[in-house]
Amino acid sequence: MTDLEDIDAGALPAPPPPPLLGAVAIIGFPNVGKSTLVNRLTETRAAVVHESPGVTRDRKELVCEWTGKRFVLVDTGGVDIADPAPLTRAIAQQAREAVADADLVLFVVDACAGVTPGDEEVAQILREAHKPVLVLANKIDDPSQEPFALELHRLGLGDPIPISALHGIGSGDLLDRILVELERLAPPGRPSLSDDAIRVAILGRPNVGKSSLVNALLGRERLIVSEIPGTTRDAVDTVLERGERTFVLIDTAGLRRKRRHRKGIEFYSELRALEAAERADVALVLVDSSEGIVEQDIAVADVGRHADCSTLVVLSKWDATTIGVDDARSELRRRLRQRPPFVAVSAHTGRGLERLLDGVAELFDRHTIRIPTPELNRALAELREARQPPSGSRGRRLNLLYGAQTRVRPPRFRFFVNDPGLITRDYGYWVENRLRERFGLDGVPVSIDFVKRS
Repeated sequence: MTDLEDIDAGALPAPPPPPLLGAVAIIGFPNVGKSTLVNRLTETRAAVVHESPGVTRDRKELVCEWTGKRFVLVDTGGVDIADPAPLTRAIAQQAREAVADADLVLFVVDACAGVTPGDEEVAQILREAHKPVLVLANKIDDPSQEPFALELHRLGLGDPIPISALHGIGSGDLLDRILVELERLAPPGRPSLSDDAIRVAILGRPNVGKSSLVNALLGRERLIVSEIPGTTRDAVDTVLERGERTFVLIDTAGLRRKRRHRKGIEFYSELRALEAAERADVALVLVDSSEGIVEQDIAVADVGRHADCSTLVVLSKWDATTIGVDDARSELRRRLRQRPPFVAVSAHTGRGLERLLDGVAELFDRHTIRIPTPELNRALAELREARQPPSGSRGRRLNLLYGAQTRVRPPRFRFFVNDPGLITRDYGYWVENRLRERFGLDGVPVSIDFVKRS
């Protein structure tokens, strides 16, 4: 068997996952344990949990699997109708929309606190929505506290189910009940996302317009937009269908460069943003054109590169720009290793949005490219002719022999040489950049393994 035959030519496509049974929205007054319940049911830490009320703001959708069956779980912000603050009202509106889109609603109440006026207001919203509801008496951490759940009958939404999201008490029975209700209520299963769906993480420092961009692309207020920096605290996934393409837009919390500036909720929100980048194919790095390119923007772009994302720089707020296109292009190519393309947009006017989606699709196609081995080796022959390879102290010169692609999404290559110890940093970067030019891989993370021929 030759060296090239040892190289993995790529795994066979995985079978499609089972269809989703439906959508389940979790709703309740602030700080009753909704996000803790989401993390318990999904066996993740995807939702930010903190002692402060109002931590969850946007709707957050996660796939929950139980006994081989799957459904979408929608975490929402706490609903406090009495609070007149604009941000609180926006959170409540997001929760209402989640209820309207759901097949089943989980109404979470702090059983130990009893039924509050806020709980009664939420119950009225649910009655008006005419949706199936399961009332969850949360924070029943001990069997002796189960009588507290009986008070929840007064909400008029059915028998309360005692649970403890924190300790997992009753979670298995709850999941069984959810599946029974969905199979009884929901229409035939919803299709799951295919492997061809383009996962796009939207990264940037705080308040550069990430949520405004998502809303502009969707044409509706899917995410809460506010002038308050740090409005988005979870990584929020939204599916966008455009022609034959499916995009999964992942809005994230703003990334602060200085670790000492992160505290409490902000720390965990940034952790979710980093995890979002790791599961994305393409990272949109937003730069506020009204302020120009700053050092923190470069740090954000590095987050996408380290997560193996292909990168597209988005010059947002272009209607209020202070920089020119040529200045932006030269600055980005000088400072960013992946040499990413860029597009100027305005979420306010809609300028550049179609061009942005076209750019994401083209970048994804390059992100998933597979270069035929003969074509790749012709390129290596051109590299040997273009520049004399480095040599060692005893005059032994590097010989770039042959290679093949070992991975896609993103591309990774294995090049066989006579002595990997002769590779210099400068020569390795030169080979990487010439490959970008030869195969149109600007913005794509290119990994090269130089190995000794056996």
